[in-house]
This record gives sequence, C-alpha cells and structure tokens, in this order.
Amino acid sequence: MVSVKFASVTKVLGQSRAIDNLTLDIGAGELFFLLGPSGCGKTTALRLVAGFYTPDEGQIVFDGRDQTRVPPHKRNTGMVFQNYALWPHMDVRHNIAYGLKMRRVSAAEKEKRVKRALEIVQMQAYAERMPNQLSGGQQQRVALARALVIEPDVVLLDEPLSNLDAKLRVDMRAQIKEIHRQIGRTMIYVTHDQAEALSMADRIAVMRRGQLVQVGTPHELYTRPESAFVAEFIGGSNLLPGTLEEVGELLLVKTQIGIVRAKYAVKGLARGEPVFCSVRPESLRLRPAEAPTRIAPSEGINELSGAVQSVMYLGDNEQYSLRLADSVTLRAVEYNPTATKAGVGDRIGLQFDARDVVVLRQEELGD
Repeated sequence: MVSVKFASVTKVLGQSRAIDNLTLDIGAGELFFLLGPSGCGKTTALRLVAGFYTPDEGQIVFDGRDQTRVPPHKRNTGMVFQNYALWPHMDVRHNIAYGLKMRRVSAAEKEKRVKRALEIVQMQAYAERMPNQLSGGQQQRVALARALVIEPDVVLLDEPLSNLDAKLRVDMRAQIKEIHRQIGRTMIYVTHDQAEALSMADRIAVMRRGQLVQVGTPHELYTRPESAFVAEFIGGSNLLPGTLEEVGELLLVKTQIGIVRAKYAVKGLARGEPVFCSVRPESLRLRPAEAPTRIAPSEGINELSGAVQSVMYLGDNEQYSLRLADSVTLRAVEYNPTATKAGVGDRIGLQFDARDVVVLRQEELGD
C-alpha cells in the first residue's frame, strides 16, 4: 500500500488548464474517488498518476518518492479502463496473465497469481472463455483481475461501470468494494456518478474546472457541503437564495418566502451577504395545507406552504416539485409513500428543521 500526493500539479491541454494547481493527499490503502462533471479534470488527474501525462508544474509523489518523470511501466500501477480493453484473440486466463508475461514472471508464479486473481473476481469458471463470450459485467471483472494480477501499488479505475446497465452497476459496486477490502491496496476511482461515489468511497475529492472544490467522506460532503456547487452536484440540494440577516446559535436568512432559520453555515459569512440556504429534498416534510403556517424559532423549525407543480411516483419514493413563489421552486421527496399527499395544483404545507439547512455563499453554478 502506498500513499499518493499531488503537489501543486498543473497540466495544460490545448488552451485550457485541465488540472489547475492541484494539491491532494490520498492515503495508503484508501478507496479514493475523483468526482465531478465531464471536463472537470478527473481523468487527466488519473492519467497523471499512471504516468500517461507529465505535469507542466508540480509533482506526483508515491510514499514520499517523486514519480513525476518516472515512465508508466516503472510506476507499478494497474489501470482499469472504461471500455475493458481486453485482447479479443485471448481467453480470460491469457488476458489476465498478459501483464505477468511482459514482466517475465516465472510460469509457476504466473499460474499462482492468475488463479488468485480469478478467485478474487469470481471468474474461475470462465477462465477458458473468449471475451466475446462474456457479459459486460464479466468483461469488467476480467479487466479488474488483469490490473490486480501484477500486484500494483495503486489501482486506477477510469469510469469502469459506465457501460453497464443500472442493475449490474449496483452489483459491481458491491463487488469492487469487497475486492478492495480483500486486497487492501490503494485504489483511485474516477466517476461522474454521485451515487457510485457515495456508496463506495472512503473519501471523495470533488473537482470543478480543473480545481479541487472539497475533499471529505461521503457523509461529510453530503451533510456539510462547503459550496453551492457541491451541494447541488452531490444529491441535488434545494438552493434557496437570500440575504444573511443574523448570525448566532441560529442563522436567520431573509428570502423571498420569508425568514429561514439555519443551524450550520460555511465559515466567514457576514451579515448582509448574499447566500444560499441548502436544504436536501428528503429533509422537507409534507403536511396538509390547512395546518397553521408558522415559523417556530425556539424549536428551530421552518414551516412554509406552496402549490404542487408535479408529482413523480417511483415506487420506494414519491418526488414533488413545489412552487412557493414566482421564482422559488423546491423539490421534496417522500420515502415509502402510502398515498399521494397532494395532486398537481393543490396547496400543501412543508416543514424542515434548522439543523437540516446549511448556509452557503452565492456563486455561479453549472459546470
């Protein structure tokens, strides 16, 4: 297991800074995710670790050893590509063994390692099959076994599940997480899929426009985003614009629909500053519209009402779009719904706790 460090790394591709002064520490043995929208620089960062790109500035460091100018074949990294990249003329066993052949590993050691790799990805019964005889998920497991068999210091995964159907992606998430637990090696995983990152990662680095936005555990990023971009990108938070009126045990934010009370805020906010109130859709509790509308500061509860714009039933949850004012629309999620609370055009009340609100600086959103 080795740690990986980006030390003030910049990489220019064409006219843009694909990676812009990135400093990031990835711990030894972590299942670490690089997450962000297309074009944010996450795959470029992965290729810098692999040695396929060389930084224009800064250093790539493994366990304190500078790897910046070390060629890819001397870095001992294993790469799992999005498109599997299996040799079509070789069966599963020979595909997995290919990297060992290039390293001139002895026949006995090669057989031992290939057997172990097949066991880890549960593909022993398919060792003699050709790639075109395998499903997408099976091909991906072979690609992972090929990366693991060389016993790399770092395993690099570039959106490995993006070509699989939804159910298979969920199954493969669990398998990759279990494989990481078994082998204990450092794994760096690139994806734009928030659910994938939240369900698998030890820690996540959110990237935007070549820069690092926030690093933390899935729970930290979801419950305590440090920017409106992170709040919206991870989990699709409601962002209610307003002006910060008071700072104290409860923060008071003046919005178009009244005062909103919040328990948490990013550091350094000042009174009078334009802000967003971030509220997760599942934090909004729906209630009958005829119940009294109030805001109870002593209880730290916000209560509002609005008109239902749309209702979407998804089985385990029901999603509502609610218009509270001309330019204010919030999304609410009701889990395990027993009956639809209201139809399109109906008035409905909503309630949310101050502890479920995070006050963030206003910023330009989008990629």
